[in-house]
Amino acid sequence: MRRVCFTLQVKPDRLDEYRRRHAHVWPDMLAALRDAGWHDYSLFLRDDGLLVGYLLTEDFTAAQAAMAATDVDRRWQAEMAPFFINGRHFVVLDEVFNLEHQLGALR
Repeated sequence: MRRVCFTLQVKPDRLDEYRRRHAHVWPDMLAALRDAGWHDYSLFLRDDGLLVGYLLTEDFTAAQAAMAATDVDRRWQAEMAPFFINGRHFVVLDEVFNLEHQLGALR
């Protein structure tokens, strides 16, 4: 499984509503994410709007494509687009340290 971390920027004036929308995500969206291969998916939101996402997946490109092919994702993205600065463009971060990997290399 690949560990993926990405960032987005939520508009500061939309933070409260963004949090509310994610408190109860549509059941069909949850199922679509699971079925598309998004595992252990979490979002973290800082008070200045920095959004950090984390997930495990076999193939991030394929998982994104699988979601993009669903009607529920198209509806969700249309509703969520106004929340983001510079659109919903994931900036994927490079993993530079992993404790478990380095401990495993010592064994």
